[in-house]
Amino acid sequence: MSAMTRLRFLLLAPVLIAVAPAQSQQPARSARTGFNSNSPVDVQADRIEVQDRADRAIFSGNVVATQGNMTMNAARVTVVYTNNNGVDVQRMEATGGVRLHTPSETATGNVGLYDVNRRLVTLIGGVHLTQGQNRVQGGRLVLDLNSHRAVVDGGGSNGRVSGRFTVPRRQGTSATTTN
Repeated sequence: MSAMTRLRFLLLAPVLIAVAPAQSQQPARSARTGFNSNSPVDVQADRIEVQDRADRAIFSGNVVATQGNMTMNAARVTVVYTNNNGVDVQRMEATGGVRLHTPSETATGNVGLYDVNRRLVTLIGGVHLTQGQNRVQGGRLVLDLNSHRAVVDGGGSNGRVSGRFTVPRRQGTSATTTN
């Protein structure tokens, strides 16, 4: 495979930090967001460097990758791949203000890792997860794309997870009622 063909393929890769590749001919959709991983991908960066002998490509400078309703922003994204009869993305590493955003959720962290084979997305360092008015903070977020299970671990000086969750107003109660 030529370096130019490899480069074209790798331009599609940064969005994989947030979504898994399709596993069948049917559209791959996230159960939570209706996201279709077969959608076209748009990637912008100030620079791309393909290190063919090291089997990696580095996108740097205001990286923005959009696919469907999901956008990932980072200062730098490194795509690690193997080249066995075609490019096979193994891992992606995003650094520098990593932000994953859908219309209903936003997750941020210092570092983002995507293990393609295990279908695990991990955000590390200063993790914030927001859905509407609900917020969770911790040191690490691990999202299993197979089971759609998300786990937030503690971090920082006290090693704890914190959150604030909205409670729907119950009929017959007022916002100022106290017991």
